[in-house]
Amino acid sequence: MSNYLYILWIPLLPLITFVLLGLFGRKHFAKTAGIIGTASLLTSTVLSFVAAKQYFFVDGKVNGVYQKIIALKYTWLQFSPNVSIDMGIIVDPISVMMLIVVTSVSLMVHVFSLGYMKGEERFATYYAFLSLFTFSMLGLILSVNIFQVYMFWELVGVSSFLLIGYYFNKPSAVAASKKAFIVTRFADLGFLIGILIMGFYGGTLDIGLLIEKLTSAQSPEFLSITSASFLGASMLTWGLTLIFMGGAGKSAMFPLHIWLPDAMEGPTPVSALIHAATMVVAGVYLVARLFPVFSMDEAALTIVTYVGAFSALLAAVIACTQTDIKRVLAYSTMSQIGYMMFALGISKNGGEAGLGYMASMFHLFTHAFFKSLLFLGAGSVIHMVHSNEMKDMGGLRKLMPITHAAFLIACLAIAGIPPFAGFFSKEEILTAAFHENKLIYGVALFTAALTSFYMFRLYFNIFWSKDAAAKAHHIDGHNDAHDHGEGTWTMKLPLLILTACAIGVGFIPFSQFITSDGLALETHIDLVFSIAPVALSIMAILLSASFYKTQNAKSDKAVALFGGFYSAAYKKFYVDELYLFITKKIVFPLIGQPIAWADRNIVDGFMLLLANTTAKISAAIKGLQSGKVQNYALYFFGGVIALSILFIYIWK
Repeated sequence: MSNYLYILWIPLLPLITFVLLGLFGRKHFAKTAGIIGTASLLTSTVLSFVAAKQYFFVDGKVNGVYQKIIALKYTWLQFSPNVSIDMGIIVDPISVMMLIVVTSVSLMVHVFSLGYMKGEERFATYYAFLSLFTFSMLGLILSVNIFQVYMFWELVGVSSFLLIGYYFNKPSAVAASKKAFIVTRFADLGFLIGILIMGFYGGTLDIGLLIEKLTSAQSPEFLSITSASFLGASMLTWGLTLIFMGGAGKSAMFPLHIWLPDAMEGPTPVSALIHAATMVVAGVYLVARLFPVFSMDEAALTIVTYVGAFSALLAAVIACTQTDIKRVLAYSTMSQIGYMMFALGISKNGGEAGLGYMASMFHLFTHAFFKSLLFLGAGSVIHMVHSNEMKDMGGLRKLMPITHAAFLIACLAIAGIPPFAGFFSKEEILTAAFHENKLIYGVALFTAALTSFYMFRLYFNIFWSKDAAAKAHHIDGHNDAHDHGEGTWTMKLPLLILTACAIGVGFIPFSQFITSDGLALETHIDLVFSIAPVALSIMAILLSASFYKTQNAKSDKAVALFGGFYSAAYKKFYVDELYLFITKKIVFPLIGQPIAWADRNIVDGFMLLLANTTAKISAAIKGLQSGKVQNYALYFFGGVIALSILFIYIWK
């Protein structure tokens, strides 16, 4: 077996870059920080492709099955002979695939940011934070131990907090970063409890051993965790559901999705990095990593299925009403992650029944490229227009031909139009849903049509519309000497590369490489089956064109037709308001204030009582140590006399 230890350098290089730029960037590398960060990520990306080539085409497959290879394992903390926190590197199909995704998208973001963030005062700090985030994600996907996953999981949360709040002088950015951090912390508490449950009953924190013990129906650990119950559900169901809760927080699944739209306050390249292929798919990756265990519990998979499907539909409906282009893309991400989640939920483990698993990973892979392309394209538009609002855009197809072509291809890909990448992965998900759950298939089909509608609503509002000439004049009037057309070549190059990926990656025979059991699937795209979803998507695109390609009253009439429902969707169905009501009207007054009163009056009061008592006693006896020699002499002779009297009394 070949040595995979060089993979260690893939996460280590961003870590070294973070330390270097974090400590010395602003003073010594203010102008070269971008080059240093990009060069580091380029090296990691090359090593990732080398690892993928070696694993998939050289020595990863043994007897027709792709193996799980532990390239490195080091025991960090030993709790018992069987339970320890290990640090290591796992090499298997999904970890290698995620290496390609994370490093490639991160590299594109690094390159794009060279032009987009040029002139920023904290330029070096920005690249330091990017490197920290990339290191955290790479550490997460390579983890061999579920507690190692948790540590990097929290580090991803910290680094995303830093990136979302990069513009710390903007109150909205500070609020958004705190919101993301707090919401995901609540979810991560569930994740931690789930880890403890699984580790306790499984007798190990090692992912491989945990899967081995909890997927054998005759093992003592499996019998123990399934026989123990709480509130009518087995501890296996509770453990997996709580772990999924952590994944739902990171992946912005309902009802833990409220942080995602606000996270758009970060720089647009950060949105591409966090919301395209890395942080938001961490939850999907987590469920996929533990999928053999999830497949043993139908209740947990049912929760994954319906939470994913509802999140996909809810986000698609809300996206149809938003006017901020980054928020539309944020809800689009939530919807697509929902697709990946319910695809895992309807899957079985092994063989053709595992189509949903393969389809989910395939969609994760293709989505990474066309969604990062959409975000970076939006970044180019914002860079030129100096606004996120659609009302300030229109007619940009002639002023921004490269961005226009790239954005159009990305929209076609996410809409599932052949032969673009999204078509292949989305059709696999729809096929799996059709065979396993007709209700989920119906929701998925309707959501796919909505996706086509709101994405082309976005496209036509940006690049077409009736008053293009007036808006073009408005844009030219706001351009400064720093903005030339579509930006620098460093902003155009990632768009071109990602456009090629959005066209080509769907042709990868994904089912030959990544499946639930390591064996290749024979499933392929059925062109007859694809007629309905493609036809619906095309109809949705045409409907969007009739509403938004030119300015007319049709969209206003549609809004009036839906009335209150449209308003509710625009207000995101008041979920944020519900959270605020619960926290401000229930949690704070009924829980927070009593705890604060107890802290001030009981805890602090007891400590003050101790302090006051000590002070009074010390005041009463401080005369004993006055520092006056004559007093000490008096005490001494008084003591001698007292002892003498005592001895005389005793001898008598």
